[in-house]
Amino acid sequence: MNYRSRVLSFLFALSTITYIDRTCISLVASDIKSDLKIGNDQWGWILSAFALSYALFELPTGALGDRLGPRRVLTRVVGWWSVFTALTGTATSWLYLVIVRFLFGAGEAGAYPNASIVVSRWFPRQETGRAQAYIWAAGRVGGMLAPWIVVPVATHFGWRASFYAMGLLGVVWAVCWYIWFRDFPNEKQNITAEELAHIEENRRFRVSSHHIPWRAVLRSQNMWAIMMMFHFYMYGAYFFTGWLPTYLKEGRHFDKEHMQLFSTLPFFLGAIGCFTGGYLSDWLSKRYGLKVGRRVVGIVGLGLSAVMILLSALTKDNQTAAIFLSMGMGFKDLTLPVSFAVCNDVGRSQSGMVSGAMNTVGQLGAVFLGVLFGYIVNLTGDFNLPLFLIAFLLLCSCLLWLRIDPTEEVVLT
Repeated sequence: MNYRSRVLSFLFALSTITYIDRTCISLVASDIKSDLKIGNDQWGWILSAFALSYALFELPTGALGDRLGPRRVLTRVVGWWSVFTALTGTATSWLYLVIVRFLFGAGEAGAYPNASIVVSRWFPRQETGRAQAYIWAAGRVGGMLAPWIVVPVATHFGWRASFYAMGLLGVVWAVCWYIWFRDFPNEKQNITAEELAHIEENRRFRVSSHHIPWRAVLRSQNMWAIMMMFHFYMYGAYFFTGWLPTYLKEGRHFDKEHMQLFSTLPFFLGAIGCFTGGYLSDWLSKRYGLKVGRRVVGIVGLGLSAVMILLSALTKDNQTAAIFLSMGMGFKDLTLPVSFAVCNDVGRSQSGMVSGAMNTVGQLGAVFLGVLFGYIVNLTGDFNLPLFLIAFLLLCSCLLWLRIDPTEEVVLT
């Protein structure tokens, strides 16, 4: 196995653990709400506390990774969020949970921008889409595995124990990463001359300064299109990571076994979507050019996702609706690795900065969805009503791909 494949294995594990930890709270939401006497409107604030801090710290942590290197920054990121994952299990009140989840989000912020930095340094340009596909598919694998790990632990040992166990996973990864990884391929002993030359001659990374150029970001129409595309995308994404188990249990009245199954299926199809989208985008880019390769996947994936989620909201049969939702996530996730590949395309040596900016604005969509979903359900008693909003915003995200140009470098100076 070549060294960049081993690096990708570490990033695959990172993304898997990220989503197990991230979805853990939604899988035991009913138990926590019952134990701590929390309503759906209050629960939305707990979910949004994570998303808000994630948004606030995403950009500076991405820029920090550009400056200090992803070896040290990812070690800090994973260690921090693992501690606050475990502390979630000690919660005694709504306010305690809001504070801990805010700090959890602050720790996890920067994980994916720093993974993009690793990709920009360790992978040639023709492999960036595939590398991002593996990273994001791993997140879906984590979401797929989470119900089968978290729910049994919570059932046998209580919901608090599930957070303690998940926190330990991240600590193990952080220690192994710091010991083994190096920021640049030429710093890694035993890498072959052939592999090193292949990476360095074909990658987009170039050495540059790493301040945060706010004016350049705000002047770039391409950056605005990328950021707003991901903002609307995240309304759909955060429904699956934050509200799906509650929707299935309280909105569609699934029992625990069916909730486990239909909490898993969207992430299974999402993993397939990530792999397919990443490989398809690279293939189309090689055959028809980068602009076609990135745009086609983005437009088709998000357009079909909007249709599937709309059909789910309109469907009376619970299992059919859950299947439509799962398909919606699969189509949506065709575009996820492509979105981060575009950050590599336009950001080059500052891909951490670009992906951090995109993810910051994107996470604000998660903040709004977390709160809006809870309040809409509380006011109307209808769990399907927010899905109409999500479908519309995914359509907006789809249309923004018509403006995104992966060949237009964002000059952040």
